[in-house]
Amino acid sequence: MTSGATISDPKLLDEYNPFLSMAKGFDQAADILGLDEGLREVLRQPERELKVSLPILMDDGSVKVFTGYRVQHNFLRGPCKGGIRFSPDVNLDEVRALSAWMTWKCSVVNLPFGGAKGGVICDPRELSEGELERLTRRYTVAIMDILGPDRDVPAPDMNTGEQTMAWIMDTYSMHVRRTTTGIVTGKPLAIGGSRGRREATGRGVMIAANQALQLKGWRPEDTRVVVQGAGNVGGIGALLMHREGYRVVSISDMYGAIHSERGLDMPAVMAWLRDHGRLEGFPDAESVTHKEQLELDCDLMVPAATENQITSLNADKVKAKLIVEGANGPTTAVASAALHDRGVMIVPDILANAGGVTVSYFEWVQDRMGYFWTEEIVNSRLEQIMVDAFDEVAAVAEQHDVSLRTAAYILSIDRVASVYRLRGVFA
Repeated sequence: MTSGATISDPKLLDEYNPFLSMAKGFDQAADILGLDEGLREVLRQPERELKVSLPILMDDGSVKVFTGYRVQHNFLRGPCKGGIRFSPDVNLDEVRALSAWMTWKCSVVNLPFGGAKGGVICDPRELSEGELERLTRRYTVAIMDILGPDRDVPAPDMNTGEQTMAWIMDTYSMHVRRTTTGIVTGKPLAIGGSRGRREATGRGVMIAANQALQLKGWRPEDTRVVVQGAGNVGGIGALLMHREGYRVVSISDMYGAIHSERGLDMPAVMAWLRDHGRLEGFPDAESVTHKEQLELDCDLMVPAATENQITSLNADKVKAKLIVEGANGPTTAVASAALHDRGVMIVPDILANAGGVTVSYFEWVQDRMGYFWTEEIVNSRLEQIMVDAFDEVAAVAEQHDVSLRTAAYILSIDRVASVYRLRGVFA
């Protein structure tokens, strides 16, 4: 799913580099905070990067070597926290950027975590379940020395899920000779998962959208929404927004998008997707391309697929007046600045999609207590944290007359920098 740009164009390489995009946001906030260069260098760089080779016995008896990464950006506020993705597009700069965004994301919602991220270069669609299990377990063993409930707690990300986390938990537990449910989050309920975790990121996107509408004086029933992505973020977010009264006019999957100006019946759309495996063919809606979807006339856009979807190549064609980022890094730094200059409000990823890591925190707490909450308690506490964080970011934006993105960076970086000053430099 792309915006139609080609990353082979040398003019776009810097813009499309997610670590450079993260660094631009960091530097803008650091300038406003007046951080000295030494502290900037500490907070900008990952604390640890691990690259591993993973030889896997394939079903046909051959051996194939995969490459995996785990980057731990920051430990200052607590254990590292961040997902693991399986994708042919995984690269070190992407994992670095995502680990840093996790640090700022955890900080902006005031969780006692630092940021990490992991990935394996592979195409899960080309692997059998047995091959995926062997790959997951081998990856776990390869990075196990830096994992632990008090060190680094992975979670699902692109092309990974509850089963992946169950394999990681089992592999880790077997090696330490005790069942350790707190080693990962996003697990099945039967082995220490939390109620509400699967829906958490999409629910957080909806909560962020609700708060943004209050700032703009809009009503959900008057708001036309385009959602890019139909997974746990986009699909669940669109379904929850539909229930809140929003008019979802378009949603997409990896094959294409559907559009209906009257509004889509989201329960029927999600049922069609479950039954057919793709949105294509859904009745009473027209098919549009991924590129066309981003240019649809709408009030609110939720990019909830992958990074680098709104760029310098299409930002001027985006008609949405409000963007709530469900994915990590869906808007490049260049495009974000251009949209801000046009008066488009962007609720940034480190705030808008923080619902997932917030409920992951709840899961981690429940595992450590051995006591589990009802879904109503989980959702209530999630809403409280998301609303408080949004209000704090909005207040910082007004105080400094900056975008919500820059305000989120200011708030999160200031919290991490304050902890660094309190702890000092170990010598």
